[in-house]
Amino acid sequence: MLMTQAGNSDSFRVWDAPLRLFHWLLVAAITIAFLSSEGDSPIADWHMAAGWTAAVLLAFRLVWGFIGGEHARFFNFARPSQILPHLRELTRGRPKAAIGHNPLGAFAVVVLLAAIGGVLWTGILVDAGQIDEDLHEVIAYGLLALIAVHVIAVLLMSVLTRENLARAMVTGRKRFARHPGARDARKPSLMAMFVGAIVIAMTVLGIVRYNPAAFGPENRDGASERHEIVDHPIEQETDDDHD
Repeated sequence: MLMTQAGNSDSFRVWDAPLRLFHWLLVAAITIAFLSSEGDSPIADWHMAAGWTAAVLLAFRLVWGFIGGEHARFFNFARPSQILPHLRELTRGRPKAAIGHNPLGAFAVVVLLAAIGGVLWTGILVDAGQIDEDLHEVIAYGLLALIAVHVIAVLLMSVLTRENLARAMVTGRKRFARHPGARDARKPSLMAMFVGAIVIAMTVLGIVRYNPAAFGPENRDGASERHEIVDHPIEQETDDDHD
């Protein structure tokens, strides 16, 4: 349900500010993570920091999906049963302009969040020396492919619906001309803002307790050596005794 009319403005509120901030910070974190993924990258030492930042953002988004603004909530996403009719509209070149996420967009959000979680989890395991990089890289490149499809879909839908979807994620607003009779979406409550801030703080605290250097530059070779020492202290001590 949408709320009050947006005065005399030609636009109405759709996306809340925390959601928009999450979106663009996640774009930045993932971009840095990919650009720093190779060892010879000039920003390679920031790869882990970018990953941990994405982890904080993911934790926030999962909680915000239940307590955030109207169109940020998973409960208000389009139902899976609406995907097929939406696809039929796309094939005819006349998709309906959605106020929040369209059915495919909602599905994409869930898939992207799951893929990001997979990349982060395997990255943590690689950093801990528990698995090699192969699985992490496969999921990461899968995520990159999903992001490419998402960007193309946003551009295509912007053209077909004559609505700048990227701009809407910046301003948080859409125009009445494309959605006659629409109302401002419900804002997140002050309690939701407080809970969101607590989630971020607790996630950062947990990460720092796990890895005090998580949000700073970190040499990945040094990190691997550190984990090897932690994982095999007895072997190291034995070697020292023989010397």
